[in-house]
Formats: sequence, structure tokens, C-alpha cells
Amino acid sequence: MLTIPKTELLVHPLCLGTNIFGSNADATQSHAVLDAYAAHNGNFIDTADMYNQWVPGHIGGESERIIGSWMKARGNRAAMVVATKVAKLDGRRGLSAKNIFLACDESLDRLQSDYIDLYYSHEDDASISLEETLGTYAQLIAQGKVRHIAASNFTATRLRESIQYSEANNIPAYIAVQDLYNLVDRKTYEGEMAQTVGDLGISNIPFYGIARGFLSGKYRPGIEEVDSKRAAGAREYATDKNFAIIAAMDKISASHNNAPLSSIALAWLRAQPTVSAPIASARTVAQLEEIIQIIKLTNAEVEELNALS
Repeated sequence: MLTIPKTELLVHPLCLGTNIFGSNADATQSHAVLDAYAAHNGNFIDTADMYNQWVPGHIGGESERIIGSWMKARGNRAAMVVATKVAKLDGRRGLSAKNIFLACDESLDRLQSDYIDLYYSHEDDASISLEETLGTYAQLIAQGKVRHIAASNFTATRLRESIQYSEANNIPAYIAVQDLYNLVDRKTYEGEMAQTVGDLGISNIPFYGIARGFLSGKYRPGIEEVDSKRAAGAREYATDKNFAIIAAMDKISASHNNAPLSSIALAWLRAQPTVSAPIASARTVAQLEEIIQIIKLTNAEVEELNALS
């Protein structure tokens, strides 16, 4: 277990992503994955109000509802650390006070919970003042509906401005970011954002930790068919450079009792100085068993992967 910087939140080193709950995984499958995660002492669940409105016939909130029904059935809300998000759901877009208050109550209702442990601004909203947005979060924290706030898909400049505003006005500040970061997609995060996160003493809880499944090792040169609804997205990473990374991960896996490549990819993320708990999702219990294994890479292994990627 690890403590997220700037908080008292003690979480499992794998944050379970649930963007596929209610779409690629139905309620029964999702509950089975959640049961398997909890059986490994997993307690950190990531969702959003807009998961998964992109699926035909869906309106968003499906993932939150599945998580809420599972926690209600298991009676384990107090043992879980639940993160959700506001700003990108159709009909609940943006970071105005009115929208945040309404979206928070709706998320709480779907989650069947009195509070949200970590509430993200899912994207920035420059049309609303920092005073309004951050002041609203401060009220929700004072009311006990939210414990901590974080930011996703912000620029480094806006992140710094937001935290400086909170500190100057003695109100709660963003304690983490959730940005795209993985072994084969480093340029999005590394550089100004990673530097800013480090300077501020917060951490990244990165999404797409296994690059939409590419870093599971299931995608190889010459293999045309993979049983995954994310196959099209994963194949975007199918380059000679990235296949060389997979080959290096194969060798590293062999030195760690043939650990799943997904666990190697997540171990590389945990070795990065500004990362706390990376996010990965699973459609089946078998996939969960791959990502839940916590591996510690040697410095030499981290450097080899750094050089290749």
C-alpha cells in the first residue's frame, strides 16, 4: 500500500480503471473483476460521471452505477477509495459552481455513497474563474461530500495557477493529476507537466498505463487477431520501436518468474519519480490477475526501458 502525496489516502499500488464497466464488461463481469481486485486487497477505484456515454444507447453514469451497486452489495464502501470526475458528461459539462454541485450529487447517488474520496476536474474550463471552481470544491469538502480534489487533462500552466490560487486563499488545492502516460507514450506527460508536478510535490495517477492493452504483449508482429474490444486502439502503437520494447520486456519478465508484461509496464510507471498509483482496467478476472501483480524492477531494467522508449 502507498499514501498518495499531500493526502492521508492509503491505496493499493494499482488503481483499477473502470471506463469499460457497463460497456465492454457488463454488470456481472464488472462485479467479478471488482471482487477479484478486492481479494488482492485492492481498494482504489477510478471512474467518471461520463463513463460510458460514448456507447450507443448509453447516457453516462453506467460505470458509477455498477460500482455503487457492488459496494452496496458487499457493504465495503468504507474500505474503498473512490475517484470520480466532473466536467465532460453531456449535460453536465464545465466547472461552474452550479454544474459541480449538481454533478457531485448525481455521482453520489449513482455511487450510493455519502462522499467521494478523490474528485477530479476532468478537464479545464477557462470560461469559469478559479475563484468559482475552487471555491465550490472548498464548499463540497467542508460539507463532507468530497475529501480531496485533483485535475485531469490540464496544462502545466493552469495546474500551477490553480494550486497557487488555492494556497494564496487558504482553500483546498488539487493534490494530483491524472494524465496519459505509459512506456510507449511518454512525450505527452514528460517535460513541462512532469516538472510542474514534481515542483508542486504532487503526483500523477496516469491513465492508459498499459497503452490500451498494447503493453500486455498480446500484440506481436504477424498476429492479426486479438480478442479485445480495444484492439483498434492498441494497434496504434504497433511500430518497430514499440515491438523492440516488447522484446525487452519479454527478457525482463523472464527474470521476474515470467511475470505478465502488463505488470512490467505498470512497474516501469511506478519507478518514475512523479507517479504514485498507475491506472489499468480489466474486462475479465484473468486480465485482472495480470495487472494486479506488483513487480519491482531493478535500476538497470528501468534504464533499459527508458533508453528503448
